[in-house]
Amino acid sequence: MRLIAAFVLTMTLPGCAALSALQGEPERDVFELRPPITQPLKCGRGRLAELVIEPPKARGTLDTDRIMIRPNDLQTQYLPDARWGDTVPTTLQTLLVRSFSVYDVFTHVGRAPLGAAGDYAIISEVNDFNAEVAEDGGATVKLSVDAQMVREMNASVVSRGRFEATASAASTRTADLIPAFDAAGQDLVTQMTSWGLGAMGVTATRCR
Repeated sequence: MRLIAAFVLTMTLPGCAALSALQGEPERDVFELRPPITQPLKCGRGRLAELVIEPPKARGTLDTDRIMIRPNDLQTQYLPDARWGDTVPTTLQTLLVRSFSVYDVFTHVGRAPLGAAGDYAIISEVNDFNAEVAEDGGATVKLSVDAQMVREMNASVVSRGRFEATASAASTRTADLIPAFDAAGQDLVTQMTSWGLGAMGVTATRCR
């Protein structure tokens, strides 16, 4: 009876807490990053094409919802009290979908084409999405991505780019790191969106 009572008590915990209790993991605050622009923008070009944002690739230590900290070049750690709402690749994919979607250039922007294939696709690989610890107790958030825009019809590469963004944090505390991740994320996504639009002959700064 004691065993049954303990099981029932565990199952009545709130969803995330119950899962944490069953798996022996601590509860963590969940954070999401913001896209740089959320209001619709008109570029005066009409709708040109459908754009698919493919799921970015990432090595195993980044293909997670944990928030990475690097004490040195050879060591990887994670914040013990916080995590992203999705894995790092899905987080970046969501930011890019939301960022490209505000421009009136595309008939559709999404994770998958509406039909058998889209007109263009962005494929990418996340190289860095972490904070690097500094000797003075602060940290530098570093994000870097390699990306290609591909024409789906013939699988030809329209454009390639490497994108990097950094932001400083006063300490390695979660309260200091998350705003730095947010600032670097907005910078990175702005760069990638401007590049993607430019590959289609659209200048992002002229859109209003």
